[in-house]
Amino acid sequence: MDHFLYRDGLLHAEDVAIQDIAEQVGTPFYVYSTATLIRHFKLFDEALDGLDHLVCFAMKAASNQAILKTLGNLGAGMDVVSGGEYLRARAAGVPRERIVFSGVGKTRSEMHQALQGGVRQFNIESEPELHLLNEVALSLGRTAPITIRVNPDVDAKTHAKIATGKSENKFGIPISRARDVYAQAAQLKGLDIVGIDVHIGSQLTELEPFVAAYRKLAELTKTLRSDGHNIRRLDLGGGLGIPYTRSNEAPPLPTDYGAMVKRELGHLGCEIEIEPGRLIAGNAGLLVSSVIYVKSGEDREFLILDAAMNDLVRPAMYDAHHDIVPVIEPAAGTEQAVYDIVGPVCESGDTFAKGRHLVAQQQGDLVAFRSAGAYGAVMSSEYNTRPLIPEVLVNGDQFAVIRARPSYDDIINRDSLPDWL
Repeated sequence: MDHFLYRDGLLHAEDVAIQDIAEQVGTPFYVYSTATLIRHFKLFDEALDGLDHLVCFAMKAASNQAILKTLGNLGAGMDVVSGGEYLRARAAGVPRERIVFSGVGKTRSEMHQALQGGVRQFNIESEPELHLLNEVALSLGRTAPITIRVNPDVDAKTHAKIATGKSENKFGIPISRARDVYAQAAQLKGLDIVGIDVHIGSQLTELEPFVAAYRKLAELTKTLRSDGHNIRRLDLGGGLGIPYTRSNEAPPLPTDYGAMVKRELGHLGCEIEIEPGRLIAGNAGLLVSSVIYVKSGEDREFLILDAAMNDLVRPAMYDAHHDIVPVIEPAAGTEQAVYDIVGPVCESGDTFAKGRHLVAQQQGDLVAFRSAGAYGAVMSSEYNTRPLIPEVLVNGDQFAVIRARPSYDDIINRDSLPDWL
């Protein structure tokens, strides 16, 4: 469920008409619903009730400080994958003891930054990283709390570009080598082993891959404890999918996921960490765009929008589907047209949908891309010198611009010319 509904013939974000935002902010823009963010976080938090747990929002899904502050105020932790994300989380007021540092390529400076600033744990992805972190921790006179990410070689049954738990993926260490790597870590004086980390992919639409991974994780926990390691925390990653269409098929609910976690891992007495991103933010956001032209081609109609692939890259990158709806609610029985829906960027890949049925559109009409709250704004760029588009947060009957659209001067003046020019 989200809080984007038609009311009096107009699409609303909570109690604010999308059309009113468009008139004040201009298009394209992203808009997020506070009520939806809160609801989705609480669903996860309550699903793990009865277990010692922490829900860490995966910032790579949506990293605007207003979103982070909204979730942090509810008690959310943050899963960060770069020094920049770490600083964003801290700037949003998230306590250091609720920040988990993940990522396959942490640098020396990032390790130094997080150790100096304070961090809940590092999720280690390789043996070289293990030794570098130990070196940095010792140089600072600190002890770094760690989990080690194991790759359970489980097929997440998701898109190849967002699968992370198979043997050919770059993430983690093979689970077959876990005992050896944990033994190495135990000899390093700058490290404190607190648990195990596993993450098998994103946009999972069934629970079976999780079950397969968590059963391997449970056996590994017992084995490592028998080796003398104090395994007291299990980081389960994220990955639960969201519905990108309004069909009857839907991924499992957080309540189903929570029940499965309790069943598979609850007997181990470990603190549980989960790191959802998409499920919290995905359906909490829309991308709103205007129609520039309706163009007739040889055998099709093109709906040319002012949003482009640089604003929402998922369809170009993943062939991802987003429902696209008119901001003015069509009357029942209104005849639909068939469009290829595209942006203005000079790339054939700047295509959002082909053969999409939509009520007939005219120049200046507004459309909204649903399920655009995750991996939308964070993956945008200024390709074609197109300004990053505004982000707007709605709370009841109020809205605020939480990232302004830069001017062309802002963009161009970031360049500097060398002396010889």
